[in-house]
Amino acid sequence: MEETNLQSRIDLSQFSAQIQQLRDRIATVIVGQREAVDLILTAILADGHVLLEGVPGVAKTLLARMTARLVDARFSRIQFTPDLMPSDVLGTTVFNMKTSEFDFHQGPVFADVVLVDEINRAPAKTQAALFEVMEERQVSIDGTTHRMGELYTIIATQNPVEQEGTYKLPEAQLDRFLLKIDMGYPNEDEEVEILQRHQSNVRHAKLDGLEPIITRDQLLTLRRTMRQVLVDTSLLRYIAQIVQMTRSSRAVYLGASPRAAVAMMQCSKAYALLQGRDFVTPDDIKSVTPSVLRHRVMLTAEAEMQGYTVAKLVQQLIDKVEVPK
Repeated sequence: MEETNLQSRIDLSQFSAQIQQLRDRIATVIVGQREAVDLILTAILADGHVLLEGVPGVAKTLLARMTARLVDARFSRIQFTPDLMPSDVLGTTVFNMKTSEFDFHQGPVFADVVLVDEINRAPAKTQAALFEVMEERQVSIDGTTHRMGELYTIIATQNPVEQEGTYKLPEAQLDRFLLKIDMGYPNEDEEVEILQRHQSNVRHAKLDGLEPIITRDQLLTLRRTMRQVLVDTSLLRYIAQIVQMTRSSRAVYLGASPRAAVAMMQCSKAYALLQGRDFVTPDDIKSVTPSVLRHRVMLTAEAEMQGYTVAKLVQQLIDKVEVPK
């Protein structure tokens, strides 16, 4: 890589301090999950949506709510259920007796950060309505178009083990999520800390009392700054080679699309920015690639029978590609 890439050209000291403040504030409530925090912030900076997957009790909802509160975003939450209708999500028009006209009443999807709990519990029709607004960033009802704000981000959660009463998300709709983040169990030390906090009856501040650390305007400015983050040509080829490997592997039924390659580049730029740099390194790409590809690659039946998982395969493919010097 060129030597100019090794020195920051943009002063990111204030932003780096704010990010560390945000991480520290989240850590006072949520034990561990540092990687998940960074990846959620990466998606918000890269102007994309997030799918959080994890078993119940690993603080998926709490993490989403805290992130929205600390970045000074308008927040709403939708609990998806099998009887949820598209109008419950998007909103509906209501006849106004005083004006003799129809008024549009916005649904909960109109916010800066929208938490969709258990997205796979709603029927296909409601899921389709949500995915349309995710892709188009607008809602068209009765011939009128209602646009979303610049910061618009969906954070959806789903339970990977409980399948009763759920509707599997089609691959084409999964592709609209920039990242799929796996929130796993805490390790032994983290679990001990959780128990100590509960035993000490530590009372955390309510989310409503949290003061924003990054304003909405600052976040939008950082999105524009992200465009100036440098990605060396050798790293663009590195990204392309990883994507190509997903298409040539015998264990893969459906490989990653060009959209996945663009997502890898955008996320690596945002991730570099979170680390206080205005240039991308191979480690940035390695950090975001599993979450970019996890929901975009399908294994063959034979590979699944042999015990392969997408996460394991993606890591093997990353290890096979030579890292640029």
